[in-house]
Amino acid sequence: MRQTTLSVALEVEPVSVDRLSALIDSVKCQEEDPASGYAEKYGRLQAGVPVLHFMSMSVFPSADYDPVFVIEANFDGPPGVFWGQMEATLGPQLRAMLRCCKKPANRDGPLFVAVTSPDSRYPVAPYFAARSLRPSAFHHGNRGLDRGRILDEGRLFLATRKALAQPDPAAPNPYRLMPAARIHTELRAALKSAFPWLEQPASVRISLAERIGDWLRVAGFLFLVLVGLSIPGMIVAFISPWPRFLVLFGIAAVLIYLGLYRMRAPLAGKGAPTRSGGLTIESLSFQNDLTSLAHPVTLTIGVLLFLGIYGVVASVIATWLGIAVTGYWFDKLWWPSFRVVALGLLSGVFFTLPAIVLWLRWLELRDSSQDAPPLNPELLREMARREDRIAQNHMGSLVLVKPGVLRMALFRAGHLGLGLIVRATATEERHAQNVRLDFIEKAHGGLTLAWGSGIGFPPTRFLVLDGASHGRQFKAWARHSMTVTRFWFSAYKDYTVDQIERHARIADGLRKPTLTPKEAAEWARDL
Repeated sequence: MRQTTLSVALEVEPVSVDRLSALIDSVKCQEEDPASGYAEKYGRLQAGVPVLHFMSMSVFPSADYDPVFVIEANFDGPPGVFWGQMEATLGPQLRAMLRCCKKPANRDGPLFVAVTSPDSRYPVAPYFAARSLRPSAFHHGNRGLDRGRILDEGRLFLATRKALAQPDPAAPNPYRLMPAARIHTELRAALKSAFPWLEQPASVRISLAERIGDWLRVAGFLFLVLVGLSIPGMIVAFISPWPRFLVLFGIAAVLIYLGLYRMRAPLAGKGAPTRSGGLTIESLSFQNDLTSLAHPVTLTIGVLLFLGIYGVVASVIATWLGIAVTGYWFDKLWWPSFRVVALGLLSGVFFTLPAIVLWLRWLELRDSSQDAPPLNPELLREMARREDRIAQNHMGSLVLVKPGVLRMALFRAGHLGLGLIVRATATEERHAQNVRLDFIEKAHGGLTLAWGSGIGFPPTRFLVLDGASHGRQFKAWARHSMTVTRFWFSAYKDYTVDQIERHARIADGLRKPTLTPKEAAEWARDL
């Protein structure tokens, strides 16, 4: 089942911010109350919203805007089912929280009034569904595993630990003397009666159709980017002979590159080493030299192939548009259309793109940044007090985005492209590798791309350099934009991403009636 990630951001009436915070804390206390009638903490939410993986509730105060109430959730299936289960479980509490919020000025206003009016019984789920926002960039830690499967495989892992335990400390453990294939046979025989689903094949985590769809979205995004970059050149190519076109854009490109060369250096004292952690193909692709997108030969062939496909597809589209406008036949318009597309692509790659980078660099040299963002000691202590209670922590950050058309376009396109590429390349085989990376040391390029458009962010260079590489300054800026997570729910509070993948590998092995000696040895490493 496909996972969904969404957020709800609602403006809060300033006079009601304390009441809203108290309501959220009240829900937290109710869920953690041992006298609630449930065997474990958050048992009501566990039972009432069986699709939910994670959920947080936070209130962000600021001197620059009225407080904002943010709900973030990760769950299985469509939003409608999730919000319906949420209403059935926490409906009265959610309605009380909404009464602390502002009426939206758009078409959701009447729905807000219907939900929050005194003695209203109008369902709250439609309002939350209408106000839900899909993130532009996100990553699911254990993609393709629904909550039920994660919990089932976690229980199976505990059962394997119990079965492998030494019943008599004075006697040798019989499993220590067995080859891996025999351990597999014995464990499977001992556990399959308690876990009958071991007799069934596991559902495919990411189907071939879904993988193809992920890469088609990446291709579509890159296609549109190339079209956007090619537009200035295509306009000129319509009215200019190609020799003159090449001369004009060649001269312009040289001037652009000279400008980039002069602006290449960081501001004095603001540079950071970039030997590792930049946003590279290696950081996004599979770790296999034969199939890796990072392999130079594979990368070169892939880029040339994509550009060739783009040229053909764009030329066909341009030709048919020409037919609709002029009435000429395909064979008469094909070559002029191909010439315009090819010259537009050439200018887009070698002129328009560098010109955008030059414009961006000009802005970066004039950006302000916070060297010492003000930090509230009480807020930091409260955040620290609520952290590290379970295997996962929640981090929420709310920042203002730098103004300007270029910044907004790059912000939107950068997040969209980053999200599409991460989704296409980060499959289940790589999850365990991702969580072991120190983000600032190994992924500062991606962090800079994702957050570099925020006001006060450490100085960036060419969109992905420097920025988050300034570790202390970046962490202080991030802490400044954070607030207390007042409610944090995890359906599997004891499991890390690594551990869940380990459970999945053990379960996949036990589903098979037999394993070869090599397969068994590989499988036994997770026991």
